[in-house]
Amino acid sequence: MKILLLSSSYNSLTQLAHVWLNASHYQVSVASATTAETMRHAVRQFQPDLILCPMLAHVIPRDLWQNHTCIIMHPGIIGDRGPNSLDWAILNSEQEWGVIAVEAAEQMDSGPIWANYQFKMRDGSKSSLYRDEVAQAAMKAMMVAVHRFETGLFVPAPLDYSRPEVRGRYRPSVKPAQRQIDWQNDRVVDIIKKISSADGQPGVLDDIGGEPFYLHGAHEEGTLIGVPGSIIAKRHGAICRAAVDGAVWISHLRPKGRVADGFIKLPATDALGGLLDEVPEVAVPLHYSTPTKTFRDIWYEELNQVGYVNFRFYNGAMGTEHCQRLSEAVMYAKSRPTRVIVLSGGRDFFSNGIHLNLIEAAADPAEESWVNINAMDDLILALLTATDHFVIASMYGSAGAGGVMVALAADRVFARAGIVLNPHYKGMGGLYGSEYWTYTLPKRVGSELAIRLTEQCLPVSVEYAKAIGLIDDIIIQDDFTPDNFSGFHGQIVRIAEKVAKRDDFDAIIDLKRQTSEADEEIKPLQQYRLEELEEMNQNFWGEDPAYHVARSRFVRKLPCPGNLQCVPSLKAACANPQCEQAIQAGTNQCVYATVGRTSRQEVESHG
Repeated sequence: MKILLLSSSYNSLTQLAHVWLNASHYQVSVASATTAETMRHAVRQFQPDLILCPMLAHVIPRDLWQNHTCIIMHPGIIGDRGPNSLDWAILNSEQEWGVIAVEAAEQMDSGPIWANYQFKMRDGSKSSLYRDEVAQAAMKAMMVAVHRFETGLFVPAPLDYSRPEVRGRYRPSVKPAQRQIDWQNDRVVDIIKKISSADGQPGVLDDIGGEPFYLHGAHEEGTLIGVPGSIIAKRHGAICRAAVDGAVWISHLRPKGRVADGFIKLPATDALGGLLDEVPEVAVPLHYSTPTKTFRDIWYEELNQVGYVNFRFYNGAMGTEHCQRLSEAVMYAKSRPTRVIVLSGGRDFFSNGIHLNLIEAAADPAEESWVNINAMDDLILALLTATDHFVIASMYGSAGAGGVMVALAADRVFARAGIVLNPHYKGMGGLYGSEYWTYTLPKRVGSELAIRLTEQCLPVSVEYAKAIGLIDDIIIQDDFTPDNFSGFHGQIVRIAEKVAKRDDFDAIIDLKRQTSEADEEIKPLQQYRLEELEEMNQNFWGEDPAYHVARSRFVRKLPCPGNLQCVPSLKAACANPQCEQAIQAGTNQCVYATVGRTSRQEVESHG
């Protein structure tokens, strides 16, 4: 069966749908759904049996849904309609929410229901819920809907508000005033709820120092207090702002203005600059035993001969300072009298590599790119040279580019079922990548497959990743686990402690050292790094500006030429003839994403 994925962007949910359907052996194509014409073009070219829309911000044209079954994955319970479903669920403190597979109809989200799944809500941001609970429910509902459609016998249930079990209703867009923070009266819990409901888009508009900013990344502070509304502390890019009953950390800000014009999201201290000169830097210990409510993006814990290096970076982006501090944490873990080190990434992402927003905002993006990638390399080197410890990478969230290579520096890699990995760089204007990938990736999957993974620029399911040796095992959640993350972490703890207690642990470490020394004799790690960085040097300072153009367009959320995102495997919908030629040649990728060694004039003419 031929299935067309129409999506407004090739986001995490679309990628997940793509790999799930591929794994089920359907013939799948992914197309941009940014305009009515691109959608029509994709349908004409692919001639699908079924159209699925995992993430759609545009209305499907009437002629498409009248002539094709179009099923939309809507993040709401049955009866819920409107563009801000998850926003309202957070603002209204819903205890349960869900995802419905709803057929496109005249009124948005009002068509017949093909499938639905519900989940328990937790305290988390809209982005975090979307990437975890919503994504898992959406995949279950999607696959049920696909199987039901395939039989040709299932009749979807019409939306009937007279049924008592239909709790949803139409909700209009959330107005900015409904999320506006009153720092003189709002409680911490309400402030966090408002910011969480708008994370990562559109953010909550607020005033700081007389300037308008959108707030992102809220965390409760359990100790600090101050005059409501005032900024009372800063830490690792975040600011702490006092409320009437405590304080709230805000990790990221975006100046009011069009993202396309460079008003991009940055760590709060970078966005505010000199306005924070008089604000104290309040440290937090790296190694602690008693959890406290505050903002921390790196911390270390230790139990039963296992050291846990925890890191939680917003959107998985790792700037120079993030990498340096994480390297210091790894070095600290290496100095401890433990046997196993667990590198534990965040709930939303494990890591997505270098911080493109910080690079774009830098005075010299090429220089900042160079410093950032070298800091990433230092982190990987610290992991690769941990020859006195057994290192485990714990991947609850998805990973991309250099973030995948961070995990591959470990001795064992465990990933959660239901995430996607993107072990490639070239979609970012032909970026070569570093992080010792030319050493770690071929060692796991072989040279031929390593090249294929990095050249094809396609997402990889964890099932496929395990089959080829990219990761070691998949952690599948128990249905009875009340919290997905705690259940996953509990399994990682048991695995790590089992390794630490092995009678032959010393032999395992001796073999690790011997293997490392033998590899070093064949080709030193420094040589891998120098060769990779030579390629990166050309990306940053060579005649070809493709990386800088692609990064700028990505950060500023500008579409690829031909109204097509720079997305792998978009086999339809690009109006640019160069892209059509590339598709016909079988590259399945927009030319712009892999523009290669072209002149500045050629790049600018394409973009």
